Amino acid sequence: MTISMYQASVPRFVNMLGNLAGILDKAQSHAEARKLDPAALPTFRLFPDMFPLIRQVQIACDAATGSVARLAGLDVPAYDNAEKTLPELKERVLKAIAFVQGITAAQVDGTEDKDIVIKRGEKESRYKGMQYLLGHAVPNVYFHITTTYAILRHNGVEIGKRDYLGNP
Repeated sequence: MTISMYQASVPRFVNMLGNLAGILDKAQSHAEARKLDPAALPTFRLFPDMFPLIRQVQIACDAATGSVARLAGLDVPAYDNAEKTLPELKERVLKAIAFVQGITAAQVDGTEDKDIVIKRGEKESRYKGMQYLLGHAVPNVYFHITTTYAILRHNGVEIGKRDYLGNP
């Protein structure tokens, strides 16, 4: 039995982004219950050279939407990255979920050997579709969601493994 490019991407990203939305809800409840400064959690980072929670969520969303868009041959969605609060970050996650859910199996399946080029400044990375999805896109989405989880857990938000994994 083989697994399709679609099955390895769209349902997984929708699931993990949905879990991220739930984690952000718990973070909001935590902040309200403890009367925390609304900027405290969104701007927290685990170490000075790491991105804050805001950027972790933005990158998780961008990685999920960008990867399925590239595989499907669509323009990568662009966002203004203006989020400052947990509710705004949750809205960003919900937008990402909606975009990813709009991608069909017919758009993604069969892209295993598709040439994918990622440009970051002057650096260019080249992949084949399967290599890109499994070696870059999926780990990148999970990394930034995991880092968001770690930031919130470090700050006392009562979340656990079930919140992270959800119901895969």
